Amino acid sequence: MDTRMTKRRNFSDKFKAAVALEALHGDKTVQEIAAKRQLHPTQVSTWKRQAIEGMAGVSSDKVKKAENKDCAI
Repeated sequence: MDTRMTKRRNFSDKFKAAVALEALHGDKTVQEIAAKRQLHPTQVSTWKRQAIEGMAGVSSDKVKKAENKDCAI
């Protein structure tokens, strides 16, 4: 086993959300955010994409709930 291997870092959901929101805001590039936060740019892009998909899920969940309410009447 290589003794130079680094330990995998774990990030809180709050940290991931903050990074994703910063990326969504658009003031800085993904590369700038990654450098500032000491992350790989791919990680920032992944969290940004997941945030976008999560927001789309929230909207579709509201539509599904409304449709289910209409069907229950």
